[in-house]
Amino acid sequence: MAPDSLTCGNHALPHVVIFPFVAKGHTIPIIQLVHHLRHHEIATVTFFTTPGNAGFVRARLSCAGDDDVAVVELDFPADVAGIPPGVERAEGLTSMASFVPFVDAMSLLLPQFEESVAAMQPPASIIVADLFLYWTNECAARLGVPNVSFVGMSAFAHVMWKVSIRHDPCAVLRPGDVDKDGNPATFAVPEFPHIKLTYEDFMAPFGDPSAVGPMMELTGKLGKAIEESHGLIINTLHGLEAPYIEFLNEHARPRAWPIGPLCLAQPASEPGYAAWPSWMEWLDEKAAAGRSVLYVALGTLLAITEVQLKEVADGLERAEVDFIWAVRPKNIDLGPGFEDRTKERGIVIREWVNQLEILRHTSVRGFLSHCGWNSVLESVTAGVPLAVWPMNADQPFNAKLLVDELKIAARVWTNDRTIRGLVPSMEISKVVRELMHGDVGAEAAKNLAELSVHAKEAVEEGGSSWIALKDMISELCAASFNGKEEASNGVAHV
Repeated sequence: MAPDSLTCGNHALPHVVIFPFVAKGHTIPIIQLVHHLRHHEIATVTFFTTPGNAGFVRARLSCAGDDDVAVVELDFPADVAGIPPGVERAEGLTSMASFVPFVDAMSLLLPQFEESVAAMQPPASIIVADLFLYWTNECAARLGVPNVSFVGMSAFAHVMWKVSIRHDPCAVLRPGDVDKDGNPATFAVPEFPHIKLTYEDFMAPFGDPSAVGPMMELTGKLGKAIEESHGLIINTLHGLEAPYIEFLNEHARPRAWPIGPLCLAQPASEPGYAAWPSWMEWLDEKAAAGRSVLYVALGTLLAITEVQLKEVADGLERAEVDFIWAVRPKNIDLGPGFEDRTKERGIVIREWVNQLEILRHTSVRGFLSHCGWNSVLESVTAGVPLAVWPMNADQPFNAKLLVDELKIAARVWTNDRTIRGLVPSMEISKVVRELMHGDVGAEAAKNLAELSVHAKEAVEEGGSSWIALKDMISELCAASFNGKEEASNGVAHV
């Protein structure tokens, strides 16, 4: 007999094993999932990571009162070809060419992971692993435990990825192809004819051109992992991406469970601040003066050149808007006198910041972003319009969704309209002004006011994402019960 809802066998709560990819952008939303599971007493959790990431994980869990979550450290392999010595987090990679070797190196953790999961008491009910940890399916099958892939991209981007595999648009599009007006040639998506994508949109996930071959091979592994998974967890909600969630569940497998936005499970106070930071006090002063502030943050994985960052600095100065800029690398030169000339209007931060806390501040009315999905969701829940500057991975797809479909963002373009081109200071200035003072920003703010309400309703008890999460655990607990029965009888799913 299958277990009752939200129980697994004889245990009061399901035991969920969590294993994120070791990059902050992948780890943070999964930690937020843990907050949600524990706060609502939906499951007990064991969290896997590596020694170099364990401190970050424990600090964020402790801040939310999740000290009862067991954190298991698996030793990261040493001296792996293609990875700089001592790097245990993707942010430490010096080139995107090292990304695939880093992902593949994670597979060397399989024996440690399987041994630990097999010995767990109470036994694991479900394994939730980042899609980049494609090899966890193998372990889960041997142990008779359902494995769910956590997908760190939007449903829209996931659909476009599937479309690119199905139709191979790059066989039609070529680099430099233009239409009769001189704009980049486009491919109309057969399943969604109103969506037109360029060669650059499809090639961006591969990043560095030298990494295309290895990335293609990795893409094949990820596709196989999805097919073998018991489901996909997507950090999104129906109110944001209903057509694409429905497409996935009607025309693809396995089932996609939209359970976000998970950032709403994040506690109001997070570790990292010994005292109220000076930049938050600065924002308080701007709010008191009735000033609107632009937040600028361009991601943590991709290193942006000094030349490009100086163009950003010049653009912000030309735009004459108040701004708060979390810049990296911290020792970057933004140009002679820039910070002195703009000190009345802007502040440059060269250390860790709580991005969600900044976006939720009443003075922040715009966000210049690389369009990573976590940043998008944080901006949506805070109701802050975006200027989107996609640089790699799923970011061009996200930008397409935000600008053309949801109309909550303005697009930043490079000088040659490619992903790797330079964005001149005049473009930064123009888009920032449109966002903060123009009709584009006003329309985006109006649309976001409605979307932010949908986001909050989705994760509240009885909301669409709340129901999806509980249904997923209940359904997979039944699969876990049956899987263990079959495994004990000598039947393994492979």
